[in-house]
This record gives sequence, C-alpha cells and structure tokens, in this order.
Amino acid sequence: MKFYRKIIGERLYLSPFDAEDVEMYSKWAEWMNNKAVADSYGGNCNLVSLSGAKKMIEKFGGYRFAVVLLESDILIGHVSLHDVDHISRNAFMGICIGEDEYRDRGYGTEAVRLILSYGFKTLNLHNIMLTVHADNYAAIKCYEKAGFKEVGKCREWVYKNGKYVDKIYMDILEGEFKGEPV
Repeated sequence: MKFYRKIIGERLYLSPFDAEDVEMYSKWAEWMNNKAVADSYGGNCNLVSLSGAKKMIEKFGGYRFAVVLLESDILIGHVSLHDVDHISRNAFMGICIGEDEYRDRGYGTEAVRLILSYGFKTLNLHNIMLTVHADNYAAIKCYEKAGFKEVGKCREWVYKNGKYVDKIYMDILEGEFKGEPV
C-alpha cells in the first residue's frame, strides 16, 4: 500500500484511499470480520469477503482516508465523510480503528478531529453527523471529546448479541468545532 500524507496530525495522518488498492480492501475485510470491530457496527453475523469489502467501500463513496501512524506508516484504520450534500453543506462521518492494539489510545479522537477540520475548513461543510450504537461507550466518548452532541436516537434499533441496542445520532456544527485539528 502506498500512502500519501494528505492531512497530517500529531501522531497520525490521513491518506486518500486508492480505489484500486486490493490490500486496502483486504485490511477492511480483516477488520470487518474481527468480532470486536464488527460488534461496533452490529455486523458480527456478517461474513465480509474481499469482493464484499470492495463493494461496501465503493457504495459509500465520498471522501475516504486511511488512518496511518505518522512515525511508522502503519495502517490502523479508516475515516470518511460520505453522503456529502454540497448545497446544504452537510455530510455523515464514519470511522474505524481496526487494529486492536491501537484502540483506546486517542488515535480515533485525533482522526475525527482531522476529518472534521477537513470537512469544515476545506469542504466548507456546516453540519457533520454520525450514528453510533448506544453500547459503544468508547466511540461515544471519542465523539464527545471531538465536540459532537447527541441529537436523537432510534430506540432498540439494532439487535446484536441477544439484545436490542439504541442507535444514537450525533452531530457537530462548524461553529462548534474548535478549529484546530488536534
């Protein structure tokens, strides 16, 4: 995989996805078949193949970036802005820190702040929204640290691991973003 230092933070950088990079799809498939990662998305019952991963990534389109460690060029996840509406100036954000050893170390928060800075300052967006399962406490904490606020929920929306879980909607407005990427 070849990475490009498009958006640089303190400990990581965001590199645009290469649409033809089979290794990237392979990593995505690996992450989506990891129980800890899949549980975050309610997809633990799904089997994700290489071709399935490619279709999922292409389906969302938008602005997709690999999350890469600055010092070692190790790929640890991905982050994106998708369903971008340039007229109303809004988008949805998605993120995954796929490598187990890099979760709960602040990399997700840094990647979120970098993509928010890109969305607000470069793409001129006004509102960025996301959804998260109510039992994904680490992600919720990450999003709140970046400035997201809960704006609604779908009660008992997702069935996983034998129980129903709420789906929470969170967003951040350009004026609420503190301006600095990290």
